[in-house]
Amino acid sequence: MNIEELLSKWRHVSPQEDSRLFSMYLNTDKSDPDQQGGEWKIHLKNGLNGFENYLKTDENHEELESFLKVKKKVQEFIHEEEQSLKKSIVIFASSDDSIWFAEKLQLPVETDFSWDNELKLEQLSTLHKNFPKSGIILTQQNMVKVIKTDLGEITGEHLFELDIDTEDWRDYAGPVPSESMVGSKVTQTDQFKERFQANKKRWYNQLASKLDRMAKESKWERIYLVGEPDEVNSLKSKMQKEIFEVTHKNMLDHEDSKIVDVVLKY
Repeated sequence: MNIEELLSKWRHVSPQEDSRLFSMYLNTDKSDPDQQGGEWKIHLKNGLNGFENYLKTDENHEELESFLKVKKKVQEFIHEEEQSLKKSIVIFASSDDSIWFAEKLQLPVETDFSWDNELKLEQLSTLHKNFPKSGIILTQQNMVKVIKTDLGEITGEHLFELDIDTEDWRDYAGPVPSESMVGSKVTQTDQFKERFQANKKRWYNQLASKLDRMAKESKWERIYLVGEPDEVNSLKSKMQKEIFEVTHKNMLDHEDSKIVDVVLKY
C-alpha cells in the first residue's frame, strides 16, 4: 500500500453532499490494559449500531441502506481477520465501493468512528508522518541486515555478507538465516577480527554505496542505523543519505518484530 498516494488522493475528494463516507480507527492492541477482555468488540458493536439506530430513528431509508452495505462489509472483513489482529484496524469505505481501504496495523490508534460527508484522515496522516517508509540497517562485523518498513509494518528484508576472500559485500545466498544462524556466522568471523578492523573503513565504504542506492530505490524517508558504536559510526560516515537515528545496540540476532518495536519506538 502506498499511503502517501492514497492520502493525497483522498484529500482531493470533494465532500459528498448527498452521500456519506465511513471512517474507522479501532484499537485492537492486546497489550493495552484497556483491551485485556477484548473490549474492542464492544466498541465496534456500539460504534456501528450507533449509526444504524440513529438512521432508523431519523427514518432516512436511503442513507440507512447505504450504511448497512458498509456495515456488512466491515463486519465481514473483521470476521475474516479476527485471528490475526495486530494493534489496530483502520477502515475507510463508501457504499458504492469506490472507496475501500481496510488494514491491520502494528501501530496504536485511538478508537473513533465517523459517518460523514468526508473521510477522517487525521490519525492516518499523523501515523504516516511519524512512521513513513524507512530502512533499519543493522551491522555486526561481516553481516549486515536491512529491514524495510512502512507504517511500522515489515515490508521486506535483505541480508549482506562480506566475502573476506573477494573483499566484496554480496547478497546472502539462499533463504534468510534464522537469528541463531546469523549470530553463529558472525561468531565465525572472530578469527578475522584483526583484519576486519584494519580494513573496516574501506569495506564499509563499498557497502555504503549499496545501501544508498537501496534507500533511493525504496524511497525511504528515514534511515536507522543499529549496532556497536564503532561499526555504526564507520558506516554512517560513509553513507551519502541522511541518517535519522542511531541506536548503539547489537541487535542483529533479535527477531525482526522486536527490532522494529525497539527502533521505531511505537
